[in-house]
Amino acid sequence: MLDKLRIVKQRFDEVSDLIIQPDIMTDQKRYIRINKEYKDLSAVMKIADEYKAIVLNIEEAKEIIADNSDAEMTEMAKMELEEGKARLPLLEDKIKFMLIPKDPEDAKNVIIEIRAGTGGDEASIFAGDLYRMYTKYCSDRKWSVEVEDQSDGTSGGFKEIIFSVTGADVYGDLKFESGVHRVQRVPQTETQGRVHTSAATVMVLPEAEEFDVELKTSDIRVDYFCSSGPGGQSVNTTYSAVRLTHVPTGLVAQCQDQKSQHKNKDKAMKVLRSRLYEQELEKKLAADSEKRNSLVSSGDRSAKIRTYNYPQGRVTEHRIGLTLYDLQNIINGDIHKIVEELKLAENTTKLKELGEEF
Repeated sequence: MLDKLRIVKQRFDEVSDLIIQPDIMTDQKRYIRINKEYKDLSAVMKIADEYKAIVLNIEEAKEIIADNSDAEMTEMAKMELEEGKARLPLLEDKIKFMLIPKDPEDAKNVIIEIRAGTGGDEASIFAGDLYRMYTKYCSDRKWSVEVEDQSDGTSGGFKEIIFSVTGADVYGDLKFESGVHRVQRVPQTETQGRVHTSAATVMVLPEAEEFDVELKTSDIRVDYFCSSGPGGQSVNTTYSAVRLTHVPTGLVAQCQDQKSQHKNKDKAMKVLRSRLYEQELEKKLAADSEKRNSLVSSGDRSAKIRTYNYPQGRVTEHRIGLTLYDLQNIINGDIHKIVEELKLAENTTKLKELGEEF
């Protein structure tokens, strides 16, 4: 571990020097990346200093015990040795998790698509519940949320809603949410009090930068149409809504949220770019999944990942067998424990794969 920490210290010194270089400071994207690495390494160095101090204390305690010339000092050294030996493995585990290579996608912002699945109106209402759950979680994390496009349900909620989330390490926390979410409860329209099962599909796409995906204008078909839904007098009278079709792949993105045709086109382009980027990412994940079993879905969008059972106040995360009897708080945005447990499970898998390196 000490050899590993020496290499980390060497990289930390390099990054500390890089971050103050004028050419780095003027390159915004590179500066952000270097600054993030600096912060990550600073956190590791803080734990590393404690680890090295304990290793030194253990060596000194052993010398005092071996000398055995002072009974009181020897007794104190034995206590310090026991405390050090108990603390050291905990710090080692912490350092190992911190040194797991970060997925470069984790730092990206995201676009989330929630679609009502089986269950009719109740599925749309549930899609609305999920949207509220995520917006409250994002608010708690101080992340910004912006709706890109939406199609309202006939009895509330959404048939589909697409929104972007901007902040620090958003994809790293929300990427596990992709999949089918099920709800078991008595719908408002149910007169017999019977429990129904409905579902909604969530897709979390890392937001693509312009340099991530090359979009040729010649490959995009642009259609303009009248907006529908709330929006004032301009609705259904001006062709402000925009639909973009990427001809080579058949992928479609549209936006009618803004009154401005130009703004709708920009938003639709952002969604289209992210869908294309996610398509390429899926190929990579599919290739990676042959090497390791990732919790991040690699193409199977029909995978049932979580069930929200209202009669029992229970939420079950099927991928890791986690059951929490805290449904009301979770559906109100407190998904922190679920996110952390999923990240821990993923990192534990990565750690096993790294094996010999540590």
